[in-house]
Amino acid sequence: MRQVTHILHKETNGPGLYDVTSSVVEWCQQQGMEQGLLTLFIRHTSASLTIQENADPDVCHDLQDYFSRIAPRNGPYRHSAEGPDDMPAHIKTALTQTQLTIPLHNHRLALGTWQGIY
Repeated sequence: MRQVTHILHKETNGPGLYDVTSSVVEWCQQQGMEQGLLTLFIRHTSASLTIQENADPDVCHDLQDYFSRIAPRNGPYRHSAEGPDDMPAHIKTALTQTQLTIPLHNHRLALGTWQGIY
């Protein structure tokens, strides 16, 4: 079984959902693999991964609004050494995922029509 690894860097501009689908798809295509499993893992304690709809931007906006309500920036948190957005980010990470597994079939990620990786 062939295995390959890669570190993908994504510049961000504060809290939000950042679409990394095209970067992940491009890297997978460069590997020339026909089938297998892609494992994505984020090595950050206040960031996460999710698969969401990428057709209607309102989905991402609604998710961000929801997370802001359940983990407000200026909540009553003990942990504040890394800034006011850090503890809310930890809460959001605890509610989402730090790892995704996506099948690769016929040289393509088996994402649904409207799915993107964020």
